[in-house]
Amino acid sequence: MEDRVTATHAALQLLAQIVAEHGPVLFHQSGGCCDGSSPMCYPQGEFRLSERDVKLGEIGGMPFYISASQYEVWKHTRLTIDAVPGRGGMFSLDNGREQRFLTRSDLCEI
Repeated sequence: MEDRVTATHAALQLLAQIVAEHGPVLFHQSGGCCDGSSPMCYPQGEFRLSERDVKLGEIGGMPFYISASQYEVWKHTRLTIDAVPGRGGMFSLDNGREQRFLTRSDLCEI
């Protein structure tokens, strides 16, 4: 499968800061509400992936996964991860910074 996720320059800059501070990370996009609808960033090895999670690709060399149920809803989209002003989800490494990750999507062919 081709990469179905990309990142803006702002997101890549924020990611580089996080990786410099915490080491390699992974992203997970779930289908919850509130914090769960934002891409969450975790140190690699500290988030347990499900056998059903789908790897959409990588951003900044870091893997990006989506839950199987959310993939079924979003399988016709390409995700662009951006960094915007504000605080991130309470479990995401972007929490407490002046920026947070945000998912934008557009339709694509599968």
